[in-house]
Amino acid sequence: MKNKSGFTLIEVLVVIFIIGLLASVVLVGLGTFRARGRDARRIADLRSMQNILELYYAKNGEYPDTTPWAGLENTLKSSGIGVSNIPEDPIPSETYNYGASPSNQSYVLSAKIEDSDHRVLNDDIDPPTETYGVACTDPAYCIKF
Repeated sequence: MKNKSGFTLIEVLVVIFIIGLLASVVLVGLGTFRARGRDARRIADLRSMQNILELYYAKNGEYPDTTPWAGLENTLKSSGIGVSNIPEDPIPSETYNYGASPSNQSYVLSAKIEDSDHRVLNDDIDPPTETYGVACTDPAYCIKF
């Protein structure tokens, strides 16, 4: 009798299947963490925009009336308040939204949150209609000032 050592084809296939199953579970789990990271960035970006808008208000006595976001970016860059770049959504196909009141003394900022159960959605404004032309129903995170 010969003593053979090594793995059979079935044993190798079972190990490959288990490794593939574990890898897919890990990759699905990482997708959730990535979405949470993008949501955290969106919230920080809107707070950064609040600071930029306050600088603009301090210089001009009113908030910009420019929309959409690209127009707002051009207005802020050319306003002389030292802004060279404004935040953009981490997903290129998505954009932040801005709307100013008719008197330009108030505004609303909005970002779409990927995690519909995110706690910030409990603390933002959720009017039944648009606010200054910006839809603020969930999953949109809206800040009004």
